[in-house]
Amino acid sequence: MDFQTAFQLLIGNEGGYSLDPHDRGNWTGGAINVGQCKGTKYGISAAQFPAEDIANLTLERAAQIYQSSYWGPAGCDLVPDALKFDLFDIAVNSGLKRAIKVLQQACGLSPSSIDGVIGPQTMTAISNINPATLDRRFNGARLHFLTTISDDEWTTQGRGLVNRVANNLMSVA
Repeated sequence: MDFQTAFQLLIGNEGGYSLDPHDRGNWTGGAINVGQCKGTKYGISAAQFPAEDIANLTLERAAQIYQSSYWGPAGCDLVPDALKFDLFDIAVNSGLKRAIKVLQQACGLSPSSIDGVIGPQTMTAISNINPATLDRRFNGARLHFLTTISDDEWTTQGRGLVNRVANNLMSVA
């Protein structure tokens, strides 16, 4: 899978423009009532990209941001095709470091080796696992991570996050 294909799938999970003042991601300070409420569009949030003009963000600009800030840094070009979209999706949804930690957990690295950095040990572990098995383990590790989010976050976002993983598993070939 290439970036453009993954981006088209991802955009299907992301909404249009939202200016909900009760969503911390819509605030440039990353917390409700901190900074400016600029919103979220195509999944690009004011909290992560405070300098962006969120209301006028184009799909093309969103693609540039996703490729340079998530696809590349998450190592999506380094993993088997079976895993590219899932790694990209969690990087966008839960952050780069968390995405790589979930990958490392799925690879069976020891807890002391799970550091959120794709290095030689992670790459060796990836190459030693069947891609379909790795993807299954990756999604299991992602679901496990979701069970550890705070009660407040689970109440407001848990069902949607789990549905996102389920939809990905049912739609990505």
